[in-house]
Amino acid sequence: MKQSRQGPTGTQGADYTERLQQLSGARWKRVLDVQAPYRWNLRRLRLGRTLDVGSGLGRNLINLGEGAIGVDHNPTSVAHSRALGLQAYTTEEFFASEHARPGAFDSLLAAHLLEHMPAEQARAVVASYLPFVRPGGRAVFITPQERGYHSDSSHVRFVGFAEAAEDCDALGLNVQRQYSFPFPRAAGRVFTYNEFVTVARLP
Repeated sequence: MKQSRQGPTGTQGADYTERLQQLSGARWKRVLDVQAPYRWNLRRLRLGRTLDVGSGLGRNLINLGEGAIGVDHNPTSVAHSRALGLQAYTTEEFFASEHARPGAFDSLLAAHLLEHMPAEQARAVVASYLPFVRPGGRAVFITPQERGYHSDSSHVRFVGFAEAAEDCDALGLNVQRQYSFPFPRAAGRVFTYNEFVTVARLP
């Protein structure tokens, strides 16, 4: 099934892409450059060549540096990313591409992906991409805290530090670090864009 590699039907349509475009295109967000701290956070992780799973509109992909590849099950979102000059593929395109080689990437990024699926499905999706990350490489999972989780009806599972650690354990990954960003953990109950970040290492 096409869905088995990434996400529920609720995030597959053009309407979901349009919603993301409206949210990210708000004038106040552009004026204040609200993405600046998130760009900084990605860069300081020094992820190397990164496979961005669930890359959406390319918000993170655009900041991941040379050689980064995005993959998303929503073809409209992939088209948007390509229009920005980014290398993005639908799920089927990626698995048939030259990039789907064992150990081709230094890291895997799954930002705002896990919360869209039940645990078993999320783990299966991530597991299908891990072979493309080199041994000893890293996997980074970013998920919304309470306010952000409740802001999107397509979210089906709250993934905090404990849940992300359980996912990593099930996938055979070793958690190196977990932290709240950009503000301390308590802010997640009132600030929509506070995130859980889990950094893990592959065997």
